[in-house]
Amino acid sequence: MLSEKREQFKKLEAIVGDFFSKFLTANQYSGLAILMALFFLKFIISGNLKVALIFLITTSFLDFVDGAVARKTNTASNKGAYLDTILDRYVEAIVLFSFLFLPLPKLLFPSYVWILFTLLGSFMTTYAKAAGKEKEILKTELKKGLIGRGERMILESLAILFGIFNFNWTLFCIIILAILSNITAFQRIYLVLNNENI
Repeated sequence: MLSEKREQFKKLEAIVGDFFSKFLTANQYSGLAILMALFFLKFIISGNLKVALIFLITTSFLDFVDGAVARKTNTASNKGAYLDTILDRYVEAIVLFSFLFLPLPKLLFPSYVWILFTLLGSFMTTYAKAAGKEKEILKTELKKGLIGRGERMILESLAILFGIFNFNWTLFCIIILAILSNITAFQRIYLVLNNENI
């Protein structure tokens, strides 16, 4: 949903792009996001959720920065967008992998099942779009869907924030992520097959 409303963030994006373009390139910010995600994993393993949350929020912010910098410096390209998409998948995989180290309770299924289901939904949401273009069903980029990367990162951050107080709430966030991300994947599959995004 946030990706469909990108136009509303244009002014903020211009400010962010102008400031951060003075330091690193868009691809370097994408790479830095991977590093921040690894620090997030480190602090999750050590049980320091407060510091881990800071790194997760930083990772999420860098996901916004790299695109803003690319557009501000007119360096946006198909190769850059491709690299960004690949690195985004690695970041999300690292974040979801990190949840395996939390002492989460069992609800219907062990927590690792919900985490795996979330990872599947996240990756299939992206792949449903990519496969549509690869098979030449889509002519334009598919952005529609119940939740996108932005919403997933918000829910992941909430999961860690709630975990500071109660791991039951963390699991609830993961279950919501698992359900909504897979609904989004099926929604995109339906849209591709019916070509309703054009």
